[in-house]
Amino acid sequence: MNTRRSCVNMIVLRPLMREGVRMSDTQMSVKEGMSTNRQVVRPAATLRQQVIEGLRSCISDLTFKPGDRLIERELCEMLGVSRTLIREALSQLVAEGLVQTIPHKGPIVAVITKNEAKGLYEVRAALEALAGHQFTERASNDQRVALMQALKELAAIRDMSADDAILLFLKQKAKFYDVILEGAGNPVLTEMLRLVHTRVMMLRATTLSQEGRLEQSYDEISAIVDAVMRNDPDQAAAACKRHVQQAERLAVEVLADID
Repeated sequence: MNTRRSCVNMIVLRPLMREGVRMSDTQMSVKEGMSTNRQVVRPAATLRQQVIEGLRSCISDLTFKPGDRLIERELCEMLGVSRTLIREALSQLVAEGLVQTIPHKGPIVAVITKNEAKGLYEVRAALEALAGHQFTERASNDQRVALMQALKELAAIRDMSADDAILLFLKQKAKFYDVILEGAGNPVLTEMLRLVHTRVMMLRATTLSQEGRLEQSYDEISAIVDAVMRNDPDQAAAACKRHVQQAERLAVEVLADID
């Protein structure tokens, strides 16, 4: 695994250097990105979730790329946790569709085909359109204010020149969707859309890295908010659908180049 930056700083880890164990370059690069003040003891259930979230983050930001092998021993040494925790985390990521188990090879980061991507984006477009429609109809004034604030924070990231602007934009975009889903008030929709978002998140970093896409994505999200503030649920739904369709177009182009 070619780790270029730490994607596990959200995990509370035990020290990685143990007597008689020599770290690989991958493990050293991860360790260098960690803060030692995070090395504290946490309950097993909490640590398990942190390991899952850390590995999920590594996949979503393309630190672990599609097709990369996920070797249990390396992950244990990298994260300083037991093999049992690693196996439980990988099982969860298999269930989410982020990891695949290949006979005689073991777990790898899932590879999404062009047809799978099209299907995921079609479902995402329908669900996000419903979320935008229901938010416009049901959201409180406070939730509308929160939506405007989320858009302002996206604008601030859009104007940044930082190397990690794309990842920051994706994280803030997740908060934007949290506001939308809370205001939509539909728990079933929330559960389904979050599952789809998890499946496509490794593609989202790729599409946003295309020239001009981050700015275009912001403009599309701004159009959603504009329709919401005009109390036009149909236009809000249409804006949500357009936004996803543009992302789908780029994702399919990227996957076609890979194929």
